[in-house]
Amino acid sequence: MSIIQRSAAAQWHGRGTDGTGQLSTGSTVLQEARYSYRSRFAEGGVGTNPEELLAAAHAGCFAMKLAFNLQSAGFTADHIHAQCAVALHEGCIVSSHLTVDAAVPGLSAEQFERFVNDASQNCPVSKVLQATITYQAILA
Repeated sequence: MSIIQRSAAAQWHGRGTDGTGQLSTGSTVLQEARYSYRSRFAEGGVGTNPEELLAAAHAGCFAMKLAFNLQSAGFTADHIHAQCAVALHEGCIVSSHLTVDAAVPGLSAEQFERFVNDASQNCPVSKVLQATITYQAILA
């Protein structure tokens, strides 16, 4: 299987507490989406934040992995609704909590639990939360 790469970029101007930033993705779904200290740490800040984006990525990845698990066993979901809450405490992401409700004709509660557990452990975003982080740094 070939390696698939996706990209995003962040731009920040100013200090941490009163600066502003923009986030853009290679797919252009996000184009200079605003983020700031207020959108990350204060109620009512306009814009997104890294934790919200991580929660969206985890919910989406989990829902798709669950759909693949169901498909492999011969089931098709009428719907899968996944939510994710990422918690930030003292500058560290401390948890990612997934909630799912689904309608899957013919699926037992035991089967559902097994498929959900596997998806929560094995979707790529769940795995990356335990991954080695690498970086390249350029100081201009």
